[in-house]
Amino acid sequence: MSVGQESDRADGGKPFLRRIHEPIKHFLPSSLDVPAHIHHVAHRMANPPVDRPHSRREFLHILDCLAIRADQADVRERFGFGAKLDEHGDRLIVAWEAHTEYYSYQAWHIPADKTKPLSFGPITYPGYVFPVCPLGIRVNALDIVIQVEGSVTPEHLKPLLPGPHLHASRVFGEDITLATSFTPDDDTRERYHVSGRSGETLRQYAVKLVDTIVAIENYYHLVMLPMQAFSRAVDQIHDYEQRHLYQRAVIMEQMGTATPASLQKWLNALTQDLLQVSRLAESMRYRLSGAFPYDKIVRGNLEALQEQPVPSIRPISEYIRWRITGVADGYQQLLRRIDAMQADFEATVAVIRTQIELRLQEQNLAAQDQNLKLLASVDKTTRSQAILQHTVESLSVIVITYYLSGLGSYIFKALHEMGWLGNATLASAIFVPIAFATSFGLMLIGRKVIYKRMGSGAAHLERNSGS
Repeated sequence: MSVGQESDRADGGKPFLRRIHEPIKHFLPSSLDVPAHIHHVAHRMANPPVDRPHSRREFLHILDCLAIRADQADVRERFGFGAKLDEHGDRLIVAWEAHTEYYSYQAWHIPADKTKPLSFGPITYPGYVFPVCPLGIRVNALDIVIQVEGSVTPEHLKPLLPGPHLHASRVFGEDITLATSFTPDDDTRERYHVSGRSGETLRQYAVKLVDTIVAIENYYHLVMLPMQAFSRAVDQIHDYEQRHLYQRAVIMEQMGTATPASLQKWLNALTQDLLQVSRLAESMRYRLSGAFPYDKIVRGNLEALQEQPVPSIRPISEYIRWRITGVADGYQQLLRRIDAMQADFEATVAVIRTQIELRLQEQNLAAQDQNLKLLASVDKTTRSQAILQHTVESLSVIVITYYLSGLGSYIFKALHEMGWLGNATLASAIFVPIAFATSFGLMLIGRKVIYKRMGSGAAHLERNSGS
């Protein structure tokens, strides 16, 4: 009989598979039963917007490899499941869920024989093999067994759970015992043993219990995942702090006598360190940003377990709280140290830049003073040249007048000898003012011609430069 034809009602009269238009969160618990053997694995996504759709396609491939038909599966944007039933009545339910930073798979094997004891290790559903290797860093892997048992004792649990320390609690205010050792087995899975006297009670709390265990483990490991990067960053920021203390002491001591080359050398070195610290700050903010809310999620789920002690066994929350206490605070302290180091570098760089700007302003002021002195000297020289020019022009008028007067005297004497002029001396005297006026007129005409040619030449150069 196929899965679609099966009318299994082992969960209290509710059908094993419902129509896919029903809400998944209502459907899935009704499909599960106890005893059950569960494998869970979570992987961190390097680039969630890209990897999340890829994980969905990966899950569709898993359903195809496990020969789970489309009518026995429902895959949404961030959650999906598929189910199948073998010829002996064993059920296999595979679920996928994509979260903000990671995605996870769960495989539930629910045997038809309720009296057969379950054991940790590979899922024994006929022919089941997980067909892919999920992408990204593995956050954690769990091996969970839920079955009806009487009172469990440390002697009964220790052979089942590897590791030196055993932790167990009664949870949800019911007669349900949750036990683990927090130690990976040979398949690198942490084992959780869930037992209770009442199968109905276990069935009622099975999904809630598994979800709580998975949330605690996933987010606990996500909190601890950046620990190695955190340790390296602590060493790096310590080195930067020591280096900056030395740099700042040298700069404070030599600032007054530092040359421009020294200032530029300090500025280059500090800028490089500032860039390195800024890059470290961005990297650690990205790595540690989720640790603070994840820490709260872990603590909230530990409270949701409503633990009650089991005699002679340490409670589960004791181990988790011991491991994560102070971790998120340490991350925050590191980010504060990085921010403070970044601010110190920026302040020192600002001081050096201010010193360089002051030196430049002093140089500019000195250059301006030199220019003013040069302009004053040029102005004085120009005035002297103008006075000299006027003097030369005056002398030139006198000289030209003298030569014109001399030439006129020779002409008047010649005319007197020829009998054409009666008094040559009188004529020479009268010609002197005429010669002066002529000399002065020639000087004015020459000056105008020169200025006109200079103006036309400047206009020609301006037109050429404009073109």
